Amino acid sequence: MNAETPAREMMAQTLTRFMEQANAMGEVARRQFAAMTPPIGPKVLDGAGPTGSDFLGRSPFALMSDAMAYAVDASQRSVLFWDTMRQAGNAFVEHEKAGCPPVLVFDWDMVVDGRHLPRRCNYALVRIKPPAGFREPDPKLRPFVIIDPRAGHGAGIGGFKSDSQVGVALRRGHPVYFVIFFRDPEPGQTILDITEAEAIFLRKIHELHPDAQRPVVIGNCQGGWAVMMLGASEPELTGPLVLNGAPLSYWAGEKGRNPMRYTGGLAGGSWPAALLADLGNGTFDGANLVSNFENLSPGNAKFRKYYNLYEKVDTEAERFLEFERWWGGYFLMTRDEIRWIVENLFIGDKFARGEVSAGKGASFNMRSVKSPIVVFASAGDNITPPGQALRWIADVYRDEQEIKTLGQTIVYLVHDDIGHLGIFVSGKVANKEHTEIANTLDLIESVAPGLYEMRITGTAGSGLNAGYQVELVEKTVADIRQVSGDAENEAFPAVARISAMNQMLYDLFASPIIRKFVTEESAEMRRQMNPMRARRYMVSDANPAMKPLAHMAELVKANRAPVAADNPFMAMERAWADSTERAIDAWRDWRDQMQETAFHAVYGSLSALNVASDVPVEAVADLPETPDVRAALDRVAEGGYAEAVVRMMILLAKARGGVRRSRLAKSNALLTTEEPFAQLTASARQALIREQTVIVEMAPEEAFETLATLLPDADSRRRALHSVTDVAGPEEELGEPAAAMLARLRALLLPAEASQAAE
Repeated sequence: MNAETPAREMMAQTLTRFMEQANAMGEVARRQFAAMTPPIGPKVLDGAGPTGSDFLGRSPFALMSDAMAYAVDASQRSVLFWDTMRQAGNAFVEHEKAGCPPVLVFDWDMVVDGRHLPRRCNYALVRIKPPAGFREPDPKLRPFVIIDPRAGHGAGIGGFKSDSQVGVALRRGHPVYFVIFFRDPEPGQTILDITEAEAIFLRKIHELHPDAQRPVVIGNCQGGWAVMMLGASEPELTGPLVLNGAPLSYWAGEKGRNPMRYTGGLAGGSWPAALLADLGNGTFDGANLVSNFENLSPGNAKFRKYYNLYEKVDTEAERFLEFERWWGGYFLMTRDEIRWIVENLFIGDKFARGEVSAGKGASFNMRSVKSPIVVFASAGDNITPPGQALRWIADVYRDEQEIKTLGQTIVYLVHDDIGHLGIFVSGKVANKEHTEIANTLDLIESVAPGLYEMRITGTAGSGLNAGYQVELVEKTVADIRQVSGDAENEAFPAVARISAMNQMLYDLFASPIIRKFVTEESAEMRRQMNPMRARRYMVSDANPAMKPLAHMAELVKANRAPVAADNPFMAMERAWADSTERAIDAWRDWRDQMQETAFHAVYGSLSALNVASDVPVEAVADLPETPDVRAALDRVAEGGYAEAVVRMMILLAKARGGVRRSRLAKSNALLTTEEPFAQLTASARQALIREQTVIVEMAPEEAFETLATLLPDADSRRRALHSVTDVAGPEEELGEPAAAMLARLRALLLPAEASQAAE
């Protein structure tokens, strides 16, 4: 009886896990069905194509005239389209010959070249030169440092246009630095070499700007986790960190959506990346990553963007060529780099759990980041959906109280619909979200630690009521879990275990044989034959059939006859284009559905059989028992005017549930210009805010009651209340909880005056 009990318990647990996976599969099917059968409404029906009246209302002669005009226009557009493609192909060839330099629209000067550092890498720090019409940067203002993604493409997307992250900072007078990288990696370079180089870059910026605050470090996409590694390993070097579309929690997402996170599992783990690197003679071709990105949205990448060029070739050519210069630049990685990325981030999802090795027995721990963090994500981003950008917060911190007691400030902003690349290149995003983020960064270190959502309201323009208003609204870790979707998925740990087994087998049996037969010549030939490159070479002047297009395009431009806007044949063309894109997207949805179903069927079953990686859970001490918290609570009744004012503002902000940027500006002015705060250094001021936040969070009533001890006389109490109410703003705008807290403060500190006012 006793011997059979463990076996029965194990069988019961296995059956339970199978039932859980069956429920998960049912949820996948339900969400996929809902995603693939959108409701039919006005948006679907309106503008579906030309109606019968478009043709029946015209005479045969008018239709013949329309057909002839359309035929001429379509033929001319075809010539101009292919000539634009030829120009893009030529630009690709020239860009490759030049070594794929950064596509920054701004001029720059080299500051530190990583190829000459002791631990060599192909990264470099450059200083952006302000163009004509921009003011000279003030060396005493906080520098901005932008790190672009190295995920197949080259550097420069963050400064791709005048209205960009670079342009926003330059217009504000900040010195701007950019971390670029070259096409070819240095032999043997690793991700840790790059992190070390980026730390050297920041030390150099500190030397160049000794009177400025620590720099803002902005990471785009893959550059975001590079920024977090830097902030975790060198917390004293970084100021506020901005993460734009950065996938820090790769396993997170929603069932029925976000298919890219299943790719690694369906491929069997990390070994295909190692295979491609071996076929590249130790070098991984970034064109493979770009191809994966295009496959996520084939309707747009394979058809719509080219049709848009064909339809609007008179106006779209310049924009198309500008973007293709970046999109068509393919960069290389070492075998060690791509394996590190795939195994630690895409397959292992190790960063949020603190399992990424930093060398010498240490690991990168996001809890070590001391700088404020701003996370910008978008619901329309299918490469880095909000779950992957935000879920790490819920994985790293137990709750919002822990964020506060650790002195951390995290602000997140979720756009409604912009796509992944739009986060970096959209002029509208640059002039709104990035501008307002930059404006808020000046004040963010005056924000009490905690988790906030940034809300931007209002409109652009210069009218009486125009302009954006920004509010930081307090949020909870539970809110993050709700936004981030399904992250508690037991199938993914099984992927990590199977990937490790497959990688070991590949390294033992296949890799040595492949390496023996690959040469640099064969690897380069394979890179040149990659479809992403070959199709661009085929439409360049390297193809003799394309050369006549230049002369033909000049003739067309001289005799251009665009079709009328109401031409029914043009409406038919657009309807055909829409239906073609829908058909491609329908195939994509079916493909994604099959892949997700297969993923859960395979790895869900393996997980039910307990084939999963063992994820160690780090023991977290109770917050009141940690040394920093205990020390702060021991000083609850110590201090004076400065401690009391900061504590009162935190109490009011907590009651209010957030803070408007206009009030934050007043708070920042108070804490930097008025005595006794003006004598404090920036680090001392931040330490004061953090300590008072811990006291308010861990002992709110004692924090309130001891204010009378911190302000022993009536004059200091009146002055403190006046300063705090001035920052808080008109009482009618406070809201009931904050107004009640202000009344409590008055009753505590000036009871006689408070009772007279009540009467």
